[in-house]
Formats: sequence, C-alpha cells, structure tokens
Amino acid sequence: MFDVSAWHIREAGPDDVDAVALVGAATILETYAGLLQREDMLAFCSGEHSADAYRRFLKKGARIWLAEAEGTHSPVGYAMLTPPELDSAEPGDIELKRIYTLTRMQGTGLGAALMATAVEAAQGHRRLLLGVNSHNTRALAFYRRQGFETIGTRRFLVGSVEHDDFVLARPLEAAPAL
Repeated sequence: MFDVSAWHIREAGPDDVDAVALVGAATILETYAGLLQREDMLAFCSGEHSADAYRRFLKKGARIWLAEAEGTHSPVGYAMLTPPELDSAEPGDIELKRIYTLTRMQGTGLGAALMATAVEAAQGHRRLLLGVNSHNTRALAFYRRQGFETIGTRRFLVGSVEHDDFVLARPLEAAPAL
C-alpha cells in the first residue's frame, strides 16, 4: 500500500516535463470533471498542461519543483514560479503560476511543503502572486493560511468556459537595496 506521507520534492528540469504535465492534467481532471465538457477538458490539458507547454515555461525562465512518491518516484504534485503575467502585478512581483497536488495527497503536508519551497525560491521579490478559481474554497482556505490576501480578480478561460478567479498576493521579505 502506498504511504501518502512518504514523498520528496526536487527541482525539475527539461527531463521532467512529462511527469509535470501528467500531474497538471490529472489535477485539472480532478478539479473540473463534471464542470467542463469533454472537448474543453481535452483541449485545455493538451494545450496548457502538455509537456511542450512546460518546456516553453522552462525556456522562459520558470522554475518547477516536482513532488514524487518515495520508492516509486511517481509524480504526485508540483509548484511552478514564473515572471508575473497577472494584470495586478507590480515591479518586484513573481507569480506562483501553479501549485498542484493529487487529491489523495491533500492533507499530508505536501501542499505546505511545496509552498514553502516556492516562497524560499521567491525571496528577493516584493510579493508572491497567484490566481485561484473563486469557487475553490479549499484552495482559498489553504492560501489564506499561507498569508495570501485578495488583491484583484480576473477572468480565466478553461476550454471555452470562462471562470472567475481571485488574484492573491503574499508579501515577501524585502529585497536588499542596490
């Protein structure tokens, strides 16, 4: 039997994009199954959560941390930092573009560990930003516990369906003066 508390996190590289894409698509399926039409789900995952999409993110300077099950190295979650693409972004901000764990991993501390990894890597920036579906109460509660506050909203397209997102921010330690 798989021990959900036995995992490790490591920085991912180009050889890991298939594993990252698998977790991305799986979490989208878990989150939106029953809310999106099949075609929208497939289009979104094959575009936004493909290995090629993650290769492009890495080439543009993204950093990704992959969580793997101990022993099997099966991917169970990840976090990704990117230059901000949110309208609410200001100079000195960085975006937590994605932080996903498989549902069975929720409540194990993995999400908090991925967040701590991302926050540590984001030090030197002014704020850490992210977007989250406004109806995702579990994620919103997690982000609030992690020190995030709502600073705006945006519309987010998944397939052909628009969703309302909250844009959240968490202050980081001040960058050293130059």
